[in-house]
Amino acid sequence: MTLSVRIKHDLGRFALDVAFEAPPGLTVLYGRSGSGKTTVINAVAGLLTPDEGRIDVDGQTLLDRARGVNLPPHRRGLGYVFQEGRLFPHLSVRQNLKYGRWFRKTGRSSFDQVVDMLGIGALLERRPGALSGGEKQRVAIGRALLSDPAIILADEPLAALDEDRKAEILPYFERLRDEVSVPILYVSHSAAEVARLATTVVALQDGRVAGQGPAAEVLGDPMLTPLGARAAGAVLAATVAAHHEDGLSELDAGGVPLFLPRVPHAIGQPIRIRIAAQEVVLSRKRPEGLSALNILPGTIEQIRPGAGPGAIVSLATPAGRVLARVTQRSARAMGLEPGVTCHAIVKTVAIAPEDVGGMELSRQSR
Repeated sequence: MTLSVRIKHDLGRFALDVAFEAPPGLTVLYGRSGSGKTTVINAVAGLLTPDEGRIDVDGQTLLDRARGVNLPPHRRGLGYVFQEGRLFPHLSVRQNLKYGRWFRKTGRSSFDQVVDMLGIGALLERRPGALSGGEKQRVAIGRALLSDPAIILADEPLAALDEDRKAEILPYFERLRDEVSVPILYVSHSAAEVARLATTVVALQDGRVAGQGPAAEVLGDPMLTPLGARAAGAVLAATVAAHHEDGLSELDAGGVPLFLPRVPHAIGQPIRIRIAAQEVVLSRKRPEGLSALNILPGTIEQIRPGAGPGAIVSLATPAGRVLARVTQRSARAMGLEPGVTCHAIVKTVAIAPEDVGGMELSRQSR
């Protein structure tokens, strides 16, 4: 299934004008607050009618302003996961889940399959008031799945959770991305979430699509910084090579060893990691005598000066594209320019657990 969106809408402060395709997998609408993300997802849900446009899911037209088609939300076949679980407080978890199934008497996912995938079997007889924030969101995901949706919408579903609860929920969204055949449209302004979850990224800026494509390409583009230079970072694909007794995991990233704090993935499993640009130090020569364990050789592709004293340097390495945030003064002093060989240095402890995720199944099967 594929979601196709082409809409225009006057928001007063700017005019929204976006067009994109969301294939199977998890497509993230990524950008600053006020860039138009929630307006887009609400238009897909039927909670907002844009001035112009068309929205289709797998050949079914949900909206076509030119032809006067505008299906109401309950006829669009959507599963919506909000920032808060929005569960019925007077119903048990089991009853909340079966409420989702009530809309579709049959579906691709069975009740037991959804309960098992989300690990909520022990919660079935509880009421929402007895659940943690993370548990409520898992139940909300299950209710959306059991409605047998043509597409799942998630509007910043982790925004209301603390870091521990986010860490609890992220693996379930990975499973959703990998095991459910319907497209997922996910709104976020968290670079770490996007890097970990996204199959496809649609970067929005002032109501326009600034860039779209696979997560590694969009997040690794030094010309695209929807959240500003401080949030810039690249995504690398790697394979778990070993787990060491000192608490470190060794990865093989294009033949380059990378060391991270222990990751919860089996040896041989493909994963992807986000390396924030501000955590990368550059050296013209291979350094020695450093405490940093990760040194990636590469060649400078381009340098993007910022409005202030900084610059984003894009480096092609055997592991993939790496971004580094440096001062323009340092770039001049080091003679950095496209074609110059360089080394990217990354501290092991600079890569947080939320920056590490499983590779989507479609990538693993290639």
